[in-house]
Amino acid sequence: MILKRFGKEPRNNKERFENAPNYHDGKFLNVEPTDVNPHNVPFFKILWKFIKRPKSVTPPSEPPHVKSDLKQLKGDKPEIVWFGHSSYLMKYSGFTILVDPVFSGNASPFTFFGNSFQGSDNYYTEDFPHIDLLLLTHDHYDHLDYNFLKEIKGKVKRVVTPLGVGAHLKLWGYEEELITELNWEDHIFPADNLKIIAKPSRHFSGRSFARFKTLWSSFILEWGDYRIYIGGDSGYSSTFERIGKEYGKFDLVFLECGQYNTYWPEIHMFPEETVQAARDLNAEVLIPVHWSKFVLSTHPWNEPVKRAMKEAERTRQKIVSPRIGEVYTLGEPYEQKEWWNFKN
Repeated sequence: MILKRFGKEPRNNKERFENAPNYHDGKFLNVEPTDVNPHNVPFFKILWKFIKRPKSVTPPSEPPHVKSDLKQLKGDKPEIVWFGHSSYLMKYSGFTILVDPVFSGNASPFTFFGNSFQGSDNYYTEDFPHIDLLLLTHDHYDHLDYNFLKEIKGKVKRVVTPLGVGAHLKLWGYEEELITELNWEDHIFPADNLKIIAKPSRHFSGRSFARFKTLWSSFILEWGDYRIYIGGDSGYSSTFERIGKEYGKFDLVFLECGQYNTYWPEIHMFPEETVQAARDLNAEVLIPVHWSKFVLSTHPWNEPVKRAMKEAERTRQKIVSPRIGEVYTLGEPYEQKEWWNFKN
């Protein structure tokens, strides 16, 4: 059982990989030179920082959250429910998309590391409607959850992933015909009014010691009259500006805003960079994700949203951060509360 959680290295797409411009010598490459640890900080130094991290990396008690009825969403306008970290559900025009769902209680193959905050895992398989599209950005444990994906498999009609990630899913019982793997710039039309385009992100992949064997990706959704950007995990790069110039405007962008550290500045954004990326993308609304569920760095648990809110106010970027489980309707008035500043 534990071995299956690690997934499976892709082996049956060799020809497609080797013909891909972003694949070389058995590994996928970022658009820009990227180093997971650019300052060559020793592993034990990083480990010591984790051991000595302050208590503020976790909330003092359960963060404010609600439990919405996911099966009763109307979807006349895009409706979004964020579940903490990078998991969220969207419904619009009768079509439901679930992104990077992680609900098994931890963001690693082992129960002693990466445990979720209390109150952030109060949705279960039976709470979800049928999922028209499961969208996965890459194969890290905090985005690709073996246990939950096994449980929800019967409700999923179609899966879209970056190149290579489908090998994990097939090992876990997903039928090959349900899975579509995209390289950057590939696109599909999963519904009459929906086009999905895979775009680069600046990150890496791997569920074991082998890295870069599967691709990581961001996605553009051209959904009826709306354009939505799903950033996945990404360090800041010129890609955001290029996409913004190519597409003109985005109604909504989901961008990572958490688990940053000066030890790995090229693979995760600092909050101020998150806001700048939204501005590069000409975003009408920014929803910061990748925070409020796991301790994967050493910053206070609510620092990401506080810094992002401050920078968004300074630059006049519209930003929305709903409570975990709360329904947010794109285009409707929203009263932002600083729910992250709660006390015991």
